[in-house]
Amino acid sequence: MSSANRQPKDFGFGEEETMLRDSARRLLSDAAGVETLRRTVAPDHTAAYESETQPAPWDEALWRKMVGLGWTAVAATEDAGGAAMKMVAVAALAEEAGRAALPSPLIATLLATRVLGKAAGAGAIAAAERIVAGTATSLAITDKRGSWEPGDTSVAARATDYGYELDGSAYFVQDARKAGQFIVSARVKGDVGGGGISDGAGGLGLFRVDATQPGLEIIPDQIVDLTRDQAHLELGGVEVAADCVIAAPGEGEQVLAAATADMLTIVAADMCGAAEWQLQTTVEYARVRTQFDRPLGFFQAVKHPLVNMMIDIDRARSLVYNAACACDSEPEQAERYARMAKAAASDAAAFCSSRSVQLHGGIGFTWECDVHLWFKRQLHNQVYLGDAAYQRAKLADLIDRD
Repeated sequence: MSSANRQPKDFGFGEEETMLRDSARRLLSDAAGVETLRRTVAPDHTAAYESETQPAPWDEALWRKMVGLGWTAVAATEDAGGAAMKMVAVAALAEEAGRAALPSPLIATLLATRVLGKAAGAGAIAAAERIVAGTATSLAITDKRGSWEPGDTSVAARATDYGYELDGSAYFVQDARKAGQFIVSARVKGDVGGGGISDGAGGLGLFRVDATQPGLEIIPDQIVDLTRDQAHLELGGVEVAADCVIAAPGEGEQVLAAATADMLTIVAADMCGAAEWQLQTTVEYARVRTQFDRPLGFFQAVKHPLVNMMIDIDRARSLVYNAACACDSEPEQAERYARMAKAAASDAAAFCSSRSVQLHGGIGFTWECDVHLWFKRQLHNQVYLGDAAYQRAKLADLIDRD
């Protein structure tokens, strides 16, 4: 049966999804507009980049408002008290966050929530319940080589009488200083007898670690994107109780693989939202800025790139919602569609970023021009979970496998 027949009309985007998107757009327009964003993350260059520890500013009151509106429950399953909305709803929410370049742990939390939704057991439900209640959460699944593929980790776990003990490092952890808990991937080795927990043949497991847990050190990274923070985690003998196991040893790789399509789709949606802001802002500038007694938009050298920006965004957005719909209705095709979406969104992000700066002329290269905030967010998103070339290589592997 073809995808067209299996997928619902409009990718399943209905009244509930429209209400969520529109309410998110209104709130972020009112409470997280451009002037608010600049005051929060970019008051001046020195504060943003030259301090010893790069700041991680965010509006915690706005976060609590988003929690109250149920945004952290959108991607959570019903058994965790979530709304269990379709992936197209999650993608719509992520797109609005990207449009506002929202300095918030929302995207990181949505990614973690989708991973938890693929796991079974009390540990995953308990972690998701905390998210629904408002605990910002981030994934710590990337190894020291920068690989986030299922099975790769630089953290080792040892089974003990009380649960597990984690040692090692997790890298490229998003919004780490805003998170209250982390989902850490670790490879389990060893076995214990008596009343301890046996890992059997060992393997990759997923564990919940609180941000305040003894033995955990959060070391900030210096990154170009001012709308989020990034860090690497150093775990030295971090104790994890049995009820904090998200995925048992040997099951973590399957859980992460099952969540890959969801994660790629969310990041791609964020990029589409940011690219749309870049397009609309540049169009408005071309409408009001004059040159040779005519608006900039009069000239074909400006018109054509703007049209190409629109085409790239529409192409990427179509692939994003196709992938989101497949996560719900065609799980066997979801990874393929999601990698297509991430590749197209990365391309659109790169093109729209460069044109938004260039078409703003000399002001576009300055700190005072707001487009640099979205440009830097797009740079980060392009490489996060793999850039366009990486996604196409993985897509080729999937096609060869078929």
